[in-house]
Amino acid sequence: MIRPIVLYGDPVLRKKGARVDTVTPEIRQLAADMIETMHDASGVGLAAQQVGQAIQMAVVDVSHDEECVSYLRVNGEEMTLKDLCPLVYLNPEIEAGRETDTDTEGCLSFPDLRAEITRPAEIKATVQTLDGDTLVIETDGLFARALQHETDHLQGKLFIDRMSRARKLSLQRTLREMQREWAAATR
Repeated sequence: MIRPIVLYGDPVLRKKGARVDTVTPEIRQLAADMIETMHDASGVGLAAQQVGQAIQMAVVDVSHDEECVSYLRVNGEEMTLKDLCPLVYLNPEIEAGRETDTDTEGCLSFPDLRAEITRPAEIKATVQTLDGDTLVIETDGLFARALQHETDHLQGKLFIDRMSRARKLSLQRTLREMQREWAAATR
């Protein structure tokens, strides 16, 4: 089922998600709905907060572009994106590499807003799956960026928080208008 995507202004986007320690049928259904919603919106990732649920669960799928990473290891084994994605993950912990990369990012909760964001170029993410397995994912490129972006959401952090001060200042009016539109829509 395609769920409505929460837009900027909704306080749930700023909530740190609760750990998911028990995977219930409702959690599995939410995960399936999130994948369907992400694909329907032509996104590469979606966090639970973006569908109104403040829990530590996100989905990522960048398998449409195998070239978007130079390497992918899961639990020390080489893997392809098609073998792993769409990835549903819980309770992530991310270790960042030293080098950074700047690239354009967007967010489904900020329609039509894109910005240059600097993030670690390589990461090591430790996540849980719906089946209770622990995966240690080492990667770079778009997959690393998407995992970081969605994990930020799970902590109540938004991509606008990572923008340069100048870019954020230039968007103040746009962001205030987005908040007003959200407030008017929820009355």
